[in-house]
Amino acid sequence: MINTFKDFGIKSNVKSFEGDKIKIDRILNKPVVVHAFKIEQSKYDKGTGKCLYIQLAVDNSKRVLFTGSSNLMDMIQQVPTDRFPFQTTIIKENERYEFT
Repeated sequence: MINTFKDFGIKSNVKSFEGDKIKIDRILNKPVVVHAFKIEQSKYDKGTGKCLYIQLAVDNSKRVLFTGSSNLMDMIQQVPTDRFPFQTTIIKENERYEFT
């Protein structure tokens, strides 16, 4: 008898984010809820070469934010994993984005 993939019991470990992409300018200074994040290589050769993907909710709608902000990457990595989701506001301070 030939095996089927289902028999292996393999589940994907890749987190996929839900919702439409939203530009950071549309959520600046507004409360959002951050559910998850991941940092991957950027498709573009700017800054650190990394891209921060954030799964968030704006007005109870799921959205995905992509940014190359090294400051946001540094800050979000310091949030303990057991503290997600959390509410925050992203602001622009001296040309840098920050969580508040």
